Amino acid sequence: MGAKWTWFPWALCQDRKSPGPDQEREKRWAELFDQLDLNKDGHIDILELRAGLAGRGLIRGSLERMVAAGDTNKDGLLDFEEFTEYLRTHEKELKLMFRSLDRNNDGQIDAAEIQHSLHNIGVDISLEDATRILQRMDKDGTMTIDWNEWRDYFLFNPLTNMEDIARYWKHSMMLDIGEQLTVPDEFSEEEKKSGYVWRQLLAGAMAGSVSRTGTAPLDRLKVFRQVHGAIDFKGNVLSSFQYMLKEGGPWSLWRGNGINVLKIAPEIAIKFTAYEQIKNVMRSRNETRNLRIHERFVAGSLAGATAQTAIYPMEVLKTRLTLRKTGQYSGIADCAKQILQREGVAAFYKGYVPNLLSIVPYAGIDLAVYETLKFSWLNRNRGLTDPGVMVLVGCGAVSSTCGQLASYPLALIRTRMQAQASVKGAPKPSMLALLHNIVTQDGVAGLYRGISPNLLKVVPAVSMSYVVYEYTRIVLGVDIEGGL
Repeated sequence: MGAKWTWFPWALCQDRKSPGPDQEREKRWAELFDQLDLNKDGHIDILELRAGLAGRGLIRGSLERMVAAGDTNKDGLLDFEEFTEYLRTHEKELKLMFRSLDRNNDGQIDAAEIQHSLHNIGVDISLEDATRILQRMDKDGTMTIDWNEWRDYFLFNPLTNMEDIARYWKHSMMLDIGEQLTVPDEFSEEEKKSGYVWRQLLAGAMAGSVSRTGTAPLDRLKVFRQVHGAIDFKGNVLSSFQYMLKEGGPWSLWRGNGINVLKIAPEIAIKFTAYEQIKNVMRSRNETRNLRIHERFVAGSLAGATAQTAIYPMEVLKTRLTLRKTGQYSGIADCAKQILQREGVAAFYKGYVPNLLSIVPYAGIDLAVYETLKFSWLNRNRGLTDPGVMVLVGCGAVSSTCGQLASYPLALIRTRMQAQASVKGAPKPSMLALLHNIVTQDGVAGLYRGISPNLLKVVPAVSMSYVVYEYTRIVLGVDIEGGL
């Protein structure tokens, strides 16, 4: 059996110049069914499909969806009639996709047509990138894709339109490392209606809660060093850590973590909702049009600004609670009460302007680096396969780090402004005045004070976030790489 099974496309088409008659096609499907039916009981189950189609680069969940779509009698198995009917139906869908790409109706798809089709749904790639995508499917070296090559490549992947194909190439996941949330991912209408989106968002919130809790000591160390400049506190990272331990004990390292976790869910929900509404406005009357990368950046930045405006008082509370000394506040409510009484309502929006300004470089660089790294990986790997979770995690970690480096000075000024307790009605230092003071006292390097613990927490935060995300999505029925 093992010697007979080689590479799937040969089982579908031996002559790439012209499709065979229906009778010959049925014969090849019968041979394929016989090879997949390992126990020779006349049925194929999901385990036999996984064994027979291993290494095909299928997206996760595709075989389950294939069985669900073809299993007309709902017995969890595919008999020969169900198997062939599924392939026949899916071939028709693939034929429609092929014809939509073949703009000049010559029976071939070239790189320019791939580039144009992706451009129409909001994925802008160069002609060189389109050529690399083409080469993954071009088995005969003609630099074009004929119908047989297209069919062979996608027959066992449940992709039914070009939006699915594009998302298959660029689908991402949501990992939180305790900094600003990135531009939201694109979701299909099917995913929204099925509840997949909110299950994924919930999985992301759970993962963020654990990763933030696990890296809270490093986060508090970062905030401590951001607020206390080189003149106020001349010690290094280790001495800062020792000072916090001596002042409040081991548990003091988690000060501010409660509010930091509490603000995850509303921030995610508000940002996603705002993102969807902003996309609808940008699409205007064309509701089916996907946003291009620069439009996603603008929509994501506006959605981030909306979410930050709504939850910003929690950001101020988080900073104050993180920096509090032993016995200063009894809890979140007491902290909010004292700020309100002593400084007024305006205190809950200290640092708001630099915070909003930091969204643009963070979101822009994060999105650009993430997309670049993903497409770079796809272009260097043969076969139209999903990048996989670990590749996406790596891309996310690198892109987030780049975004942090670009926006860190603004984040530092924001934290300084949030931390400044002032008497109600007293003058408040401006953003530019703080910037001048930091550069004057600590030099340009002072704008990056506290960045070392911030960078140190990226790897453990991403690792914890991934592990929790993986287990949570299993419980909730969310497929990281699938969902298409």
